[in-house]
Amino acid sequence: MQKRRVTVTVDQDLVDEAAAAVASGQAESVSAWVSGAMAQRRERDRRLGELAALVSAYEAEHGVISDEELAAQAQADRDSAASIRASQQLAG
Repeated sequence: MQKRRVTVTVDQDLVDEAAAAVASGQAESVSAWVSGAMAQRRERDRRLGELAALVSAYEAEHGVISDEELAAQAQADRDSAASIRASQQLAG
């Protein structure tokens, strides 16, 4: 893949973290670390776009998902997570 030099302004703590990743061998260079972060962002944005399209298609067919439905699903997710944590603690 073709590389291109760019100039950006980045928060110092992020520069320090990138340098630490290079020093510890987790990244081959600051450029590689930044490029990896940009690739992750691109993939996240692509996935969020796909999710938004799925939700829009669902709502077009079944109607808008209500606040009550969202709250019920959030509670079901919390209950499921608590159950999984409890079973892991018993096993561990």
